Amino acid sequence: MTVARPCPLPLLLAALCLPPPARTGGPQAQETPPLFAFCMDTHDARKRTLPEQAEMLKELGYAGAGHLWLDRVEERLKTLDAAGLRLFQIYIRVDVSGRAKQGYDPRLKDVLPLLKGRGVQLALLLQGRKPADPQGEERALELVCEIADLAREPGATVALYPHAGDWMERVQDALRVAEKADRPNVGVMFNLCHWMKTGEEQELKPLLEKALPRLVAVSLSGSDAVAEVKSGKGKWIQPLDSGTYDLAGFLKMLKDLGYRGPVGLQCYGIGGDARDHLARSMAAWRKLAAPR
Repeated sequence: MTVARPCPLPLLLAALCLPPPARTGGPQAQETPPLFAFCMDTHDARKRTLPEQAEMLKELGYAGAGHLWLDRVEERLKTLDAAGLRLFQIYIRVDVSGRAKQGYDPRLKDVLPLLKGRGVQLALLLQGRKPADPQGEERALELVCEIADLAREPGATVALYPHAGDWMERVQDALRVAEKADRPNVGVMFNLCHWMKTGEEQELKPLLEKALPRLVAVSLSGSDAVAEVKSGKGKWIQPLDSGTYDLAGFLKMLKDLGYRGPVGLQCYGIGGDARDHLARSMAAWRKLAAPR
């Protein structure tokens, strides 16, 4: 395997990885940090079109959206632009098994020029082997470096997305790969729901402290307590006004550590009319994230 020579990691990695301010016009100062939604269309009973989704997010006060996979990216961009919103992330599956000739969707090369100057993050889900299987490491590093190098010219950031059950399921795994890749546009994402399945409560603050220099995105959702989720008795993805987990404490921890990056609302698996749960989550977010 030939991997491009690593780039030195700048001291200002965190600043370089953060996307530019939302292009929504008006003053940038806000009472609460911007929140974007993703997977909000996956189980929407109304099956809204992309223009309808953009208008709904705008009306409810969201800063933008995340986009699953590489279908209809151009349309997503146009509809968000028309609503004055941003595309924060595109989620991409990466196969580290070594069995696939192409480890990711080849359409990425056609999509990247559309992202130039937008500060979009490519959220990579590294799959194809058992969690942390050492045999996947070399292929994972090769593909992450390849995608990061392709993303550099349009100014996109790679956000390694830990996902329970995948080869890269823990933040620790994502950090290891990011450090080995050693690219200025490679960072990690913390996903509260997936950490609930794979992490330990007492390790949360030390883990976030360790991840902070490379932490480019955070996702959250309403959830029951860690012990309940791990036992299978608790729900791990709910609207922000539901569940027993201390979201206010989690957000305070992030703020105290100095995290100032984007926050995504995980909506996967929440059924019914998406407007209903998105409205509930936005109302809860404004209370949770309001300055105190």
